[in-house]
Amino acid sequence: MKQFLVTVILLIQFSFYAQEDITLSGFITDAKTGESLFGVNIYLESNPTIGTITNEYGFYSIALPKGENKIIVSYITYSTISISLKLNESLNKNFNLQEEIESLDEVIISAKKHQNQVNETAISVERISSATIKKLPVLFGERDVIKTIQLLPGVTSAGDGQSGFTVRGGKLDQNLMLLDDALIYNASHLLGFFSTFNSDAVKDVTLYKGTAPAQYGGRLASVVDVRMKEGNNQKFGVSGGIGLISSRLNVEGPIQKGKSSFLITARRTYAELFLKFTEKFEDHKLYFYDFNTKINYKFSEKDQLFVSGYFGRDVLALSGKFGIDWGNATATIRYNHLFNDKLFSNTSLIYSNYDYNIDIDNNADPFSILSQVQDFNIKQEFQYFPNNKNKWRFGINAILHTNNPGEIKSDSEIEEQVEIRNSIETALFVSNDWVVNDKIKINYGLRVSNFAALGDSDYYELDENLEVTDTINKSGIIENYINLEPRLAINYKLNNESSVKFAYTRNSQNMHLVQNSVTTTPTDKWITSNNIIKPEIGDQFTLGYVKNLNNNTFEFSVETYYKWMQNQIDYKDSANERDPIIEKQLLYGDGRAYGIELLLKKKKGKFTGWLGYTLSRSEKQIDKINNGEWYAARQDRTHDISLVGMYDINERINVSAVWTFQTGNAVTFPSGKYEIEGQTVFLYTERNGYRMPDYHRLDLSLNYTLKKTENYLSEISVGLYNAYGRENAYIINFEESETDPNKIVAVQTALFKYVPSISWNFKF
Repeated sequence: MKQFLVTVILLIQFSFYAQEDITLSGFITDAKTGESLFGVNIYLESNPTIGTITNEYGFYSIALPKGENKIIVSYITYSTISISLKLNESLNKNFNLQEEIESLDEVIISAKKHQNQVNETAISVERISSATIKKLPVLFGERDVIKTIQLLPGVTSAGDGQSGFTVRGGKLDQNLMLLDDALIYNASHLLGFFSTFNSDAVKDVTLYKGTAPAQYGGRLASVVDVRMKEGNNQKFGVSGGIGLISSRLNVEGPIQKGKSSFLITARRTYAELFLKFTEKFEDHKLYFYDFNTKINYKFSEKDQLFVSGYFGRDVLALSGKFGIDWGNATATIRYNHLFNDKLFSNTSLIYSNYDYNIDIDNNADPFSILSQVQDFNIKQEFQYFPNNKNKWRFGINAILHTNNPGEIKSDSEIEEQVEIRNSIETALFVSNDWVVNDKIKINYGLRVSNFAALGDSDYYELDENLEVTDTINKSGIIENYINLEPRLAINYKLNNESSVKFAYTRNSQNMHLVQNSVTTTPTDKWITSNNIIKPEIGDQFTLGYVKNLNNNTFEFSVETYYKWMQNQIDYKDSANERDPIIEKQLLYGDGRAYGIELLLKKKKGKFTGWLGYTLSRSEKQIDKINNGEWYAARQDRTHDISLVGMYDINERINVSAVWTFQTGNAVTFPSGKYEIEGQTVFLYTERNGYRMPDYHRLDLSLNYTLKKTENYLSEISVGLYNAYGRENAYIINFEESETDPNKIVAVQTALFKYVPSISWNFKF
């Protein structure tokens, strides 16, 4: 740790070589709501290369020449501010931006608003606006962040109606899902038909496809950083929506005008009401509810406190015989402090919990199954702005994990218990955005992570046949893993319209989800690294090209990547998933994923949208699986196409359409059958050697504004999911033919055909 801190100090001191004497700094907020704005441009009119953007808390710091300066403050969909300032000494200046109510030239998706991809060092990064989420058609008419992410190149849906997704050939658990820095272990409701993130509470979403900055860690494939709204500190407001199977309500307003505010959002489905119309299902239950809240208080120009929380729960019950409930709970306390006009501090205390409970009543011996993952997290982060050529970010992070993979209770007594294990995961990180010259920008960084598996629980040693040879139970650290995770991204600007980018990133992962399904289910098991299960490690190389066309109306980008993964986990053949010693059922090996992604976006005008295409492969090589040969990972999909179009007919009506196509995911189907004592047994040979049928569908939607004033909004949203009735395969089962017992037939189950929706949205 001492060596790391010395390195950070030396690097920061080195960046002083170009330090300016005069610093302009402050916060930029929305004039109407008082919320901070992320990604606002502040630059010198006479020399736009001297500029910066606000961080995620709306803070900026820029070094300017002494004397008279004309400053431009600009942000997409907001009115631009042009102001002359005479600078003789450092100055603190806050700006309030007015939103342009009528703006058809809205950027729908950008890496950072207004800072286009050509100028930014970041590669494989997308920032999603609320306007996109609002316009796109979705299942059951519920606006959804995750469904929007699934339409981007390199991101593949886990299945029909599922909120799970894979990124660049990674597994479902290799995505780091954050809500105000709190980790979300299962981001789905109603078995995946809705996501955890209520769009009414979401401020902005940033997706990093494997090339995240050094402050992020713990996952190999991607980071989804979701930040909640802070609440309107200017006036009280209510908004919400009523749909066919769900409703939501959002309340926000000032606690002390201009200084503090609150936000409360709630959502609930009522699908179980429709079950009561059928005698067979009238005693069943099927619903979810969730609740978001946030409070912030500004003590001074230099100090601000944020407290946010989330609680969500799903309930599924079948006539009192079977029941399952699962959900997430999070809490974040964040304190921002500005030491001076160059040093910004963010201190966070974070709690995260995910658990599920299954109740089975078989009359003779009812029992329940419980599983839980709980985290306590502390994070200290600094952002330092020594000059216009360097922006430093460094800090420390520590997480205490408590993992209960599963226990079975009967009459309040534990009958079977998978070992409850504790671990501590810590990290030191540092990164710098360095403007080398007008053409070259570099982001470099290092994350040093440490994972310690703690004792006072049973750990096992296994032989080559995966049989237990010894049990370890002692205090202290059972196993310790240290990983160096370098990060590098380079942007070479060819001209004002195009640039070439390169990135290399190493990530490690110590929380693992073991599953036999390509889709996320509430009962999947989370396990931690230990003396047998090693940390997963991924190295990714990315090369990209981006070009703006027709005065920035269109943007074209192409990226190719190669990712090498170590210590990949898969079930052995004929695994017993209920074995309490889960290590006996797992095997380990290597993985690789590679591909090319193309994206063409139209960003201006009444008609906007994008066309994305991904050609990729994702494979594993594990001894004792598939004869040690490379085989397709379950999430492998060769082709993925997304075509998105949104058209503003007039100020009151907009329509949108989405067409998606995906190669069927890799699956293991029986290659034959044989009979033992009158029972049919299927023969399985090659792992994931077959494919589900190709998946494609068309979704349509229309939004009609009934009334819109400065203080009131009323609109109707109508949608049709799967417009041409494609019966995409959800499950394929193999059964003996009723007419010929010697034949096996495949029986396909489709989840949806046509799904219409209508909802009324309001705001006042």
